[in-house]
Amino acid sequence: MNVTQHDFIIEYYINNPNRDIAHPEIVDWLTMEYEKRTGKKFRDPDRAIRKLAQEGKLIKIAKGIYRYDPNFLINRVLEDFTKQQKDQILKRDNYRCVVCGKSIKDGVELHVDHIKPKELGGQATLENGQVLCAQHNFQKKTLKQTETGKKMFIRLYELAKIEENQSILEFCIKILEVYETMNINGHIEWER
Repeated sequence: MNVTQHDFIIEYYINNPNRDIAHPEIVDWLTMEYEKRTGKKFRDPDRAIRKLAQEGKLIKIAKGIYRYDPNFLINRVLEDFTKQQKDQILKRDNYRCVVCGKSIKDGVELHVDHIKPKELGGQATLENGQVLCAQHNFQKKTLKQTETGKKMFIRLYELAKIEENQSILEFCIKILEVYETMNINGHIEWER
């Protein structure tokens, strides 16, 4: 029987359901167990784990921490926008990226994007749709909106310190404290 790397990852998570598992724990097991059973090296287990999360088979809890929840897998439905919904969202957002305001006339490719990603349960509704240019859609997928936002407020905070702009400093502190209170993107640190 030919067992794939995917099978090894799923095996570990199925045997450890509803538990937040950090990368080092599963990667150590995967590399050791895969070599023991197959005589081969497991290449890039981090990428394989992330791929399973993107496919909706694992829930991303935080950077490098994933959970397998059998109920989530059973009840999960990925919703794509219909052509009619895409047309309505494009029209509503004036055929422009909601971040930079560029349109096809500016030479950018436009995407209709889920505000809350479908991989995280975001539904294909008009309220959960937005128009992004290809660049901002890529950045959102790579950095996530909350990560991008936190980094932006940290940069603004640092600039306000240099400029001694007290009102912007206070504004950024309040926003960044919300990130801390809600435990959002704790891996991105900021210093007061």
